[in-house]
Amino acid sequence: MVEDKNIMKTGTTTVAMVCKDGAVLCADKRVTSGYLVSYKTYEKIVQITDNVAVTVAGTVSDVQLMIKLLRAELKLKDLRSGRTSSVKEAVNLLANMVYNNIRKFSTIPGISHFVVGGVDSSGVHVYDVGADGSTTKIDEYTSSGSGSVMAYGVLETLYRPHMTVEETIKLGGKAINAAVQRDIASGNGIDIVSITNDGIKKVLTKLIDMKIEV
Repeated sequence: MVEDKNIMKTGTTTVAMVCKDGAVLCADKRVTSGYLVSYKTYEKIVQITDNVAVTVAGTVSDVQLMIKLLRAELKLKDLRSGRTSSVKEAVNLLANMVYNNIRKFSTIPGISHFVVGGVDSSGVHVYDVGADGSTTKIDEYTSSGSGSVMAYGVLETLYRPHMTVEETIKLGGKAINAAVQRDIASGNGIDIVSITNDGIKKVLTKLIDMKIEV
């Protein structure tokens, strides 16, 4: 992710995978402003509702604003309809926000990329919401950010259909670690969240100590 005071290619690594009994979301923890590491412990996996979570990448201010708006709009929608919104409804709402945001004239481009994971009455779902507002249903895996090239190399080699949640968590850790080792805009730690019929659960938060003792 990048702060809007210095615009550059999105720097982050997020991974989402569908498995036999649910889905897994993974992300690193570094935020950059050009060549400066602005934050080392940023949460790039955000729970929106009890049944929907997203990974975030892009300009921090735009990402934060759309998360606030998405939470508010979904809460209002649920109150008015008397039911919990489905994952697809949340995805469509977020995609409309991203579409409108990227097309507003601004000296600071409103770049944001989300991967949505959630569970509803029809099961567990994962969707990619691109920076242009496009939506893609993910049946296997996806990755976003500058470290996605390295992550995809691991996923293409090791991902298998019908993996368990535990196996998928381990693979997600390997994919993020590959990006952290080679992408300068990714690093400092990893967060992993599982999504099953039992709900959304953070299964790992790990910081990477980059200090050198002298």
